[in-house]
Amino acid sequence: MINSKIIKIASSTNNAGLKNRFTHKSSVKNSLCGDIIKTEFIADKTKIRSMRYETKSCVLCEASASLLAKKIKNKSFKDICSLKKFYEIKRSKRIIFPVKFKEFNKLLDKNNLGRINCVILPIEALFKAFKIKR
Repeated sequence: MINSKIIKIASSTNNAGLKNRFTHKSSVKNSLCGDIIKTEFIADKTKIRSMRYETKSCVLCEASASLLAKKIKNKSFKDICSLKKFYEIKRSKRIIFPVKFKEFNKLLDKNNLGRINCVILPIEALFKAFKIKR
C-alpha cells in the first residue's frame, strides 16, 4: 500500500536527472512491470561519492532510488555490499534490512512485500554499474 511517507520520499528529487558526469553508469528494466531506471555514479577506489538517476517507474521504485541516492553518498563498497540482504528478503519473505540502510523499512512491509522487485530495482542498477555479484 502506498502511503504518504512513500510519496514524500519519492518527491525528494535532489538526485533525480542525469548529468552525463559519471565514472559508472547502468540501465535496468524490471521484466515484471516494465519499470526502468538509468543511473550515473561518481566513485573513487574506496567510496561512492554520488548517484544520479532517472526513472520511468512506479512510486515505490522512485522512492527507493531517491532514498538509495541519499544513503550511498560517501559509503564504502563494503557498506554497499550489505545491500545484498535485500535479495534475502526476496527469498525468505522476512523483512530484515541492513543496519546502515534501515530507512528502507518505510518502503516495504508485509502488505506490499510482493512489490520487492520495485524496491530493489535501483539496487540492481547499482550492482550492475559496479559489477557486484549478488
